[in-house]
Amino acid sequence: LWTLKLPNRTFHGHPRLLASDVFSQYESIRRGEQEIPKYFNFASDVLDKWSEIEKAGKRASNPAFWWINGKGEEVKWSFEELGFLSRKVANVLTKVCGLQKGDRVVVILPRVPEWWLVNVACMRAGIVLIPGISQLSAKDILYRLQASKATCIITDDTLAPAVDSVASECQFLKTKLIVSKGSREGWLNFTDLYKNQSADHSCVKTRIQDPMTIFFTSGTTGSPKMTEHSQGSLGLRPLLSERYWLDLTPSDVIWGTADTGWILSALACVFDPWAFGSCIFIHKLPQIESAAILNTLCRFPIDTLIGAPTLFRMLVQNDLSNYKFMNLKHCVSGGEPLNPEVMEQWKSKTGLDIHEAYGQTETGVICSVFKGIKIKPGSMGKAAPLYDVQIIDKNGNILPPGHQGEIAIRSKPIRPLGLFSEYVDNPKKTAESERGDFYVTGDKGTMDEDGYFQFIGRDDDIIISSGYRIGPFEVESALIEHPAVAETAVVSSPDPLRGEVVKAFVVLSPTFSSHDLESLTCDLQEHVKKTTAPYKYPRKVEFVQELPKTVTGKIKRNELRNKEWGR
Repeated sequence: LWTLKLPNRTFHGHPRLLASDVFSQYESIRRGEQEIPKYFNFASDVLDKWSEIEKAGKRASNPAFWWINGKGEEVKWSFEELGFLSRKVANVLTKVCGLQKGDRVVVILPRVPEWWLVNVACMRAGIVLIPGISQLSAKDILYRLQASKATCIITDDTLAPAVDSVASECQFLKTKLIVSKGSREGWLNFTDLYKNQSADHSCVKTRIQDPMTIFFTSGTTGSPKMTEHSQGSLGLRPLLSERYWLDLTPSDVIWGTADTGWILSALACVFDPWAFGSCIFIHKLPQIESAAILNTLCRFPIDTLIGAPTLFRMLVQNDLSNYKFMNLKHCVSGGEPLNPEVMEQWKSKTGLDIHEAYGQTETGVICSVFKGIKIKPGSMGKAAPLYDVQIIDKNGNILPPGHQGEIAIRSKPIRPLGLFSEYVDNPKKTAESERGDFYVTGDKGTMDEDGYFQFIGRDDDIIISSGYRIGPFEVESALIEHPAVAETAVVSSPDPLRGEVVKAFVVLSPTFSSHDLESLTCDLQEHVKKTTAPYKYPRKVEFVQELPKTVTGKIKRNELRNKEWGR
């Protein structure tokens, strides 16, 4: 299953790298001279190795983790301190909570240092981490706890009441940990427990195919699917993938602004930077605000910035001549396509290029514009190492350059390292994700003669707004609960800032047909915010007499979507 096959590709040398660094130790595997190991654990095989290098004085003096909250609080950890604290947390999970290897824990925390400690502690104990974004509603949390059969949940004061409101319906949930300065009935205080624990913990032995993280990802129909990644697909992958999309060294500081619930946070704020011994910089950022971002780039020595296109669209609207970035050299955009005009504005105002990266929850990074290759506006760059990316037709045949089809990754006869293991408890969806010898992304695109890929659009109805994946079914289900809604269809609609937003077409119930539509729009929006995660609410609402349907009664969302996009 786990066999390495690297495409032929030339990469630039990195004179700043030490021959003794962790990345260099995997060179023989990258060259195909040595087989991939059966056992691998990111905490013991990467983080602890960097700690040893650090102690020997062979790593730059950067911290491994650097956190600020914008209000004067600051946390800095070396790799040694990260190891010390994460072992304490591992003991909380195993000795206090009674969790064992393979058990699942739901973690819903904002960008706070404890989120990183829990991540590493779960690696050490072989516990499966299930991250969630802080905007989840009680209904969302209930579904995740029931579907995952998680035995433990870790969250903060904000979401603890929501957890308590549904906990009685979660038969597998045994332990609730709260990250808080105070106490709450029925909850164990995370901070108090880990500070008083021993730092003596032996990392468990994990195989590379052992489950590591489960991400909930939205689909066009039904509830979010559980996408399982392994020790290999998340932890070992960056060590075997060359330095393609972030191109980091131990002396670099990288700032990723993704929400902790998404895979981009795992890639850009955990595994890939730490594989190279880099410093992960985090701002708590309760809200993404231009002034906070720009001032932070001016005050701190951040080399690499990675965020959703919305971030860059927002920043270019400012007068950037008032800001002088301390150290920024490399900018990466991921989560959705970036408008070429935004790239041009950013370049003209800062002198910096924006390098696009394209991927999915199931795959990690599929394509990227890595350093050293030509930037083609509107292109997502070339295929990432380890992946054979092609454009295929409906029968799974490879299409020649210039032809439009589906973006796909070859998954047979060798399943590439980096691809998800399965949709948990959903073999049907797992099987449907493949066509012939390929995993199909559901995205339409083209490839040119130089191997550059261009994104055309979703092949299904998924809405990607500000980097957030939103399934129309979830929004429609929330809307239909409102007594005013007889029928509804949700599609994407163009937006200059967010790329696309949620738009709902609504057929009203007869008793509401004479109501004030402006007031009703606000009522429906507020209803959705309360019923599901607030970011899913329809920013646009259009009331219609009927919805377009097929002869079998299925709503033709593609027709509504085409109308919205002027196609």
